[in-house]
Amino acid sequence: MSISDRERKSADFRADAAGKAEGGASSAFTAFGLRAEAEPIRKGLHVVATPIGNLGDISFRALATLAAADAVVAEDTRVTKTLLAHYGIATPLVAYHEHNAAVMRPHLLARLAGGAALALVSDAGTPLVSDPGYRLVADALAQNIEVISVPGASAVLAALVVAGLPTDRFFFEGFLPPKSAARRQRIAELAPIPGTLVFFESPRRIVETVADLAAVLGPRDAALARELTKYYETVRRAPLPELAAALEAEGPPKGEIVLLVGPPDARALIDNQDDIDARLTDALETLSVKDAAAIVSAATGQPRRKVYARAIELTGSSESRNKSDEKTD
Repeated sequence: MSISDRERKSADFRADAAGKAEGGASSAFTAFGLRAEAEPIRKGLHVVATPIGNLGDISFRALATLAAADAVVAEDTRVTKTLLAHYGIATPLVAYHEHNAAVMRPHLLARLAGGAALALVSDAGTPLVSDPGYRLVADALAQNIEVISVPGASAVLAALVVAGLPTDRFFFEGFLPPKSAARRQRIAELAPIPGTLVFFESPRRIVETVADLAAVLGPRDAALARELTKYYETVRRAPLPELAAALEAEGPPKGEIVLLVGPPDARALIDNQDDIDARLTDALETLSVKDAAAIVSAATGQPRRKVYARAIELTGSSESRNKSDEKTD
């Protein structure tokens, strides 16, 4: 960094500090029973990770940033207010979520362009992972507004490191579609990915989602992490069919859920025709011949063209004749 850059950033620090001082807001926070005054932070959008359940899982830098910011931009201000109150932080809160993002984003960008230091948080964990913060960050960067990462807790990584599944490659999907047919189609598209798959899911849909994963992906190893970092944290590890059967028998678990599925085993080619036919028959109850063939092909490792032909035989469908020019792999 050049001397002029240092001088400019120092001037930014002083200007931000003066602005907050004029507004009468405190930049202090409390940790381990000690009250500390946060150092001024530079102007821009600070993307701050917050705890995913245990309020102790937050860094001193994150606390200092939240305390020193001109405002904290939060998904649900009620949730973030609890965190700020726990650490004695009095920074004003601004709501920014999927329902008001289009209206609030220009206002926030104007504040940033005017020299404000804003802290962007999600309800839990690292912002921009399944929340509306992405567009705000993208638009800020497009306007040459600095974006600063303040890293910390992440439900994705917290689940991944305790799942017992490969971590060298993983793919975060977020939430699968709510309808079974669309969900199975998406699972089939994800099936060839050579890494651990990571999903978020609600307790309301977890039983059906795991059943669909088992139907499409077969006996892959899986882990269901629930209430991570909280008192009742549990991680259940089992092959997908076993996990699906357990959830069906016991009912859905409560709390926040991260579901992980291991990568495909290149050796696990399913060539039992009765098994393939059973999978096709099940899939054809709700899907077209083309989509059913795609899902069963992904689950068994059999060529899609071969599975498609067998699906035609099983149904006597005219789909291939009506769409004779339709391409299959």
